Order: sequence, then structure tokens, then C-alpha cells
Amino acid sequence: MRSLLFSPYRLGGVEFKNRIFVSPMCQYSCEDGVPTDWHLVHLGTRAVGGAALIIAEATAVSPEGRISPADCGIWSEKQAQAFQRITSFIKDQGAVPGIQLAHAGRKASTDIPWRGEAPLLTGQGGWQPIAPSPLPFDEGYPVPHEMAVEDLEEVRSRFVAGARRSLEAGFQVIEIHMAHGYLLHEFLSPISNRRTDDYGGSFQNRTRFPLKVARAIRESLPSGVPLFVRISCTDWVEGGWDLQQSVEFSRVLKEAGVDLIDCSSAGLVPHVRIPVGPGYQAPFAAEIRSRVGIATGAVGLITNAVQAEHILKTGQADAIIMAREMLRDPYWPLHAAKIFNVDVPWPPQYLRAKT
Repeated sequence: MRSLLFSPYRLGGVEFKNRIFVSPMCQYSCEDGVPTDWHLVHLGTRAVGGAALIIAEATAVSPEGRISPADCGIWSEKQAQAFQRITSFIKDQGAVPGIQLAHAGRKASTDIPWRGEAPLLTGQGGWQPIAPSPLPFDEGYPVPHEMAVEDLEEVRSRFVAGARRSLEAGFQVIEIHMAHGYLLHEFLSPISNRRTDDYGGSFQNRTRFPLKVARAIRESLPSGVPLFVRISCTDWVEGGWDLQQSVEFSRVLKEAGVDLIDCSSAGLVPHVRIPVGPGYQAPFAAEIRSRVGIATGAVGLITNAVQAEHILKTGQADAIIMAREMLRDPYWPLHAAKIFNVDVPWPPQYLRAKT
């Protein structure tokens, strides 16, 4: 049987050699937003391992948009130049380099995970977070500055500049981060958005700013560059953002020129009980794909090749976007190909291990 997992896939002017995409995963290993040798090895190894698309981690469009001081950035030429060596290596392996543009909003200015992720105050190397409304993420977090209309325009322009700079850095796919409780997700959810102006209240108002960002980025990109949007399809909280709103939002994103919805969930509210299990978010991708007619990516506890193939063959998604399993095994695609008896190219340096 022909494997869908290893079939080529085209979006816009880019062809992917298979349907295995590496999810953006924060490494908290930058210096002033500049990627380091760690990123070359981390992202490059997954390209060597056979994935078709390698998406660099959530990359802040401005200094205050970082989750932590060690996050990647794309607000300077120095950062873009540092990425060029990485994107060039990824392309040399037959993979496509992508980047996720992000702003952390009220979840910004925290320490790195292995130091506890506690909020950093200004005297500790932190900064003042911004958000749609002055509501802290959790107990102990600072009250964010409520964004004025002028702040919205500044952030929108930062996203556009980040997208243009990403192209200069050699990236071929742009993803906008509208998930996991970060700034654009904060506008979408009524839990974090309590505004009373044109950017809060109704569904149309809450989606207005994220949609403006998506449209502005799409207009700034060449027509053949695929544009992805990652959303949290549900907050898993009563009265929050949910799947029905995600379907409707995906519909307007499609009209705005977005090519694929990367279907994740949660992150807006701490201490939420989530019914986690193998492929637990794939039904979100299936619902959006079916009802909107837009390409989707499935992500979340997808760990084996048969499971991934099943998601594709049952029409739940167009691509498999993998995170933790790729950390465990950067060569997962090469191993998965053997299961389906698919002959995929190996790096010549590794050919002695192919059989």
C-alpha cells in the first residue's frame, strides 16, 4: 500500500517531500535573541533525520515579546544573519526551513524552564509584559500593561517586519503563533480579553487584531510562500475559546490567505484538566479540515508511524506535526519509512547504517 505519510505534499510554491513536519519547540538557548550552534545542531539534526519541514521555535518579533530572556528573536539583522547558516543547512538536507513568529503577551518575562519558569521582575532581568487586558496569567505574575490602539499597530508592524526578515534569513514557511495563551490567543479568548473597544467583546471584535496581523503578513509575503497559523482549538475551560469559534476563525483565516491551520490546544489558563491521550488533538484538525476546507496539521502525542498514517488516511489532517517524539528520536522519519517499506534517501555519510 502507498504510504500517505511519505507522499509529497505541496502548499503554495513549496513542495514537501513527505507529510512529517517538526513542530516549533522552544530551546531557551539564545543570546540576545540570536540563535547559536545549539540551534544549528538541534534543527539540522532533524533535517538530517528525514522530516520534510523543520519549524524553528517560537521566535519573538520584539524583545518584550519573548517568553524568557533566552528566547529566539527576529527583530534584528544580526538575528536574521545568524539564522542563514541554519536555513542553508536544512535546505542542503532536502528539507524546508520554517519559522514561528510569536509574541508572548502576558506570559512574557519568565525564567527558563530548568530554572523554574518563575516570572522575572524588572530588577531580575525582566520587563513589563503587555496584553489585551490588565489580567495576570496566574498568581505571582505581574499585571500586564493594557495595550492601547497605538500599541496594537506597533505589534502588527513588528510581525510584518519579522516576516520579511525571516525571508531574508532563508525561511520558506512562516507560521504565526496564535496559541498556548500568548498574545494573539489572549485577544481571541473572552477569558483574557475583557476590552470594551473594537478589539473586545464579540467574536468579530476579539478576532479583529489577530486577523489584522495575519492579513498584514500575508500581504507582505510573496504569493508562493506558505502561511501557517497555530491556534489553540479550545481553552478546555467553560466560557473560553472553543472548537466552534476555532472553526469560524479558520474560515476567515482561509479567506485572508492562510494555507494551513496547525491545530493545538490549551495554554491560556493554568491548572486546566485536559483529557490527554494518543492523538487527542487530531479530532480538532479533522473538524476544521472538514468544515472549512483548509489544510490542517495534527499535533499532540503522535508517536508511531501507524498512528500517523491512520490520521492521514482517515482524512483527519494533511500533515503530522511532531514535537516530543522528535526530541526522543531525531531520525524518526528514517525509521518510520522502514515500517512501510518506503525507500527514502539517507545522508550519504550514514548509508552504512541504512540496511
